[in-house]
Amino acid sequence: MEAEKASSARSEGKIVMATVKGDVHDIGKNIVGVVLGCNNYEVIDLGVMVPCEKILETARREQADMIGLSGLITPSLDEMVHVASEMERQGFDLPLLIGGATTSRQHTAVKIAPAFSKPTVHVLDASRAVGVVSRLVNRETRATFDAQNRKEQEELRELHGRKRAKPLLTLAEANARRFAPEFRAEDVPEPAFLGVRQVDAPLAELARYIDWTFFFTAWELRGRFPAILDHPEQGAAARELYANARKLLDEIIAGGKLRARGVYGFWPAAADGNDIVLYADPTRGKEKLRFNMLRQQQTKDPASDRADGPCYSLADFVAPVGAPVRDHLGAFAVTAGLGAAELAAANEKALDDYSAIIVKALADRLAEAFAEYLHQQARRDWGYGAVEDLTNDDLIGEKYRGIRPAFGYPACPDHTEKAKLFDLLGARAIGIDLTESFAMTPAASVSGIYLAHPRARYFNVGRLGRDQVEDYARRKGMPTLEVERWLAPNLGYDRGN
Repeated sequence: MEAEKASSARSEGKIVMATVKGDVHDIGKNIVGVVLGCNNYEVIDLGVMVPCEKILETARREQADMIGLSGLITPSLDEMVHVASEMERQGFDLPLLIGGATTSRQHTAVKIAPAFSKPTVHVLDASRAVGVVSRLVNRETRATFDAQNRKEQEELRELHGRKRAKPLLTLAEANARRFAPEFRAEDVPEPAFLGVRQVDAPLAELARYIDWTFFFTAWELRGRFPAILDHPEQGAAARELYANARKLLDEIIAGGKLRARGVYGFWPAAADGNDIVLYADPTRGKEKLRFNMLRQQQTKDPASDRADGPCYSLADFVAPVGAPVRDHLGAFAVTAGLGAAELAAANEKALDDYSAIIVKALADRLAEAFAEYLHQQARRDWGYGAVEDLTNDDLIGEKYRGIRPAFGYPACPDHTEKAKLFDLLGARAIGIDLTESFAMTPAASVSGIYLAHPRARYFNVGRLGRDQVEDYARRKGMPTLEVERWLAPNLGYDRGN
């Protein structure tokens, strides 16, 4: 790829790219940068955790043709709006590109584009990037492309407005429709231990748990593994990538170039309304902390047979205070990224961007594999998984009892709860930390809670009413305006209105 970039001295345009402040994820951005570089665009990659001021100063100094912003965690969406607003305030006259796993055409249209009067375009993936950039750089095609993009964004804003107009249940109504499973003695087994244990996992063992499908997804090769290796169109590229990844993975394992460390534990717990209370010891005489949970308020589609179904909260899957059975909650944090930044940097220094990206993608997969491996151990420790006999495909398909939801994801979208989780686990002692936006570092890290009830399930909280947000802020002891900032993608109303 470096040879291909060097084969032409003529630059098609200059692009400043960055992962925004508070976010550490950059695999997708790096792939886009390599693809653009191979197509003779000059890419100035500022890396991760880049503040707005640095992005705009660099774009102005380098006389860039456009700016590209990337982010993975939901707080990054607000930071992108801030960058767009600053570009407008400072009079920037160049296109703004938006990308990353949590971004979308709708969010770009509804939140980011209105903050900046110049072309603001969501780029789905690297395969679309060159086409989008070429049309924006070319003054002859920019106007037509921009007009079409603005028309599509206006349609998306209208669609969003219609969705927002659909009524929400009040919090009282949603609470009345809470999911109320039976809590039998066999549903709440006693864990083998209470408190925290640290785990150092051998990479060779974790490699057995890798879900390779998502490794290929990171490279925009979509299809289930191993079938993708024989895909009529993508098979050749998938086989080559897989061979290179396996070779590098073997080298990493043999050389101990990455380290995987984790921590997990169990605590006495009970649900108190929409909170999950953890107790300091088995006597349950003293609270240790509360995880504050949210509840679905969206009305179901009247045409659906679930129109009058329950409104879920993760608190529903823990036996309530005063129940005749005594429940527990588990929690975990793992990383396989210790050493990943240094190894990737060494490859970049050797002008091997391809291997640098593979290293980060492998670290991500190993972290997810570690989470799967540790969840299996936790189920055994909790008793209900002692007789499991599951294949890796079974594990990938989640054919087991219990769930491991992560803060920042659809069932519990508030990233700030990670601060409690990290304090509970002492996660920083094993080398994992949180940014100001609650992204985990190293990036190849996974954390969450364990819920054991047989009927525990994943769900999307969806839109939230002002009454629930105010109640949630009260329970968290945070100003409502601050809570609204962290829950911005879920608000069913406009902030400040």
